[in-house]
Amino acid sequence: MKIPVLAAFAAFLLCTGCNKAVDAIAEKVLAPSAPATTDGFVRYTIQSGNQYADGNTYKAVSVSEQAFLVRFDSSAVYTTHAAENQYDINKLYGFSDNNAAHHEFSARFGWRWSDGALRLFAYVYNNGASASQEITSVPIGKDVACSIRVAGAAYVFKAGDATVTMPRASTTALGAGYQLYPYFGGDESAPHAVSIWIKALSQP
Repeated sequence: MKIPVLAAFAAFLLCTGCNKAVDAIAEKVLAPSAPATTDGFVRYTIQSGNQYADGNTYKAVSVSEQAFLVRFDSSAVYTTHAAENQYDINKLYGFSDNNAAHHEFSARFGWRWSDGALRLFAYVYNNGASASQEITSVPIGKDVACSIRVAGAAYVFKAGDATVTMPRASTTALGAGYQLYPYFGGDESAPHAVSIWIKALSQP
């Protein structure tokens, strides 16, 4: 664990105020293993029985738009232990907002395998309340262009040619917080190792 990362994270905690949600991030957000990188894509792996991805390191974010490519492989096809959990939304990529913890304010893509398809979702928190909307289904093995744009009182999510707009209660001019990475759940941990390839197209 690198000292500059710890120092930056500590500074963020002091700026945002300590609460249970942020304390949980301090325990979980810094993972020991680094993800693999190929042609600009980073492979994030959620190991069997885990929820957080490898390489889930703290990074400050201040963006008007976050754009990236994502590619899922066959490991994204899964069956949950409890049938009702098949419809839980896993988390893909995005950012906390309003200089707060992500369970208070955030915007990120969600994903799940259900009804024979890999589905992407817009997933937001505003004042501690979550909301989601399906955007589109995407093929396994294909690069998909995704973005989240901050537009005043709205987030504009785009995946391929599909667009969804979600409400935004944050008062910061930009999306301001920290990077959010792939996460499995919902209620269950990953039933097997799941790998997701992401190539960032915009920098914080």
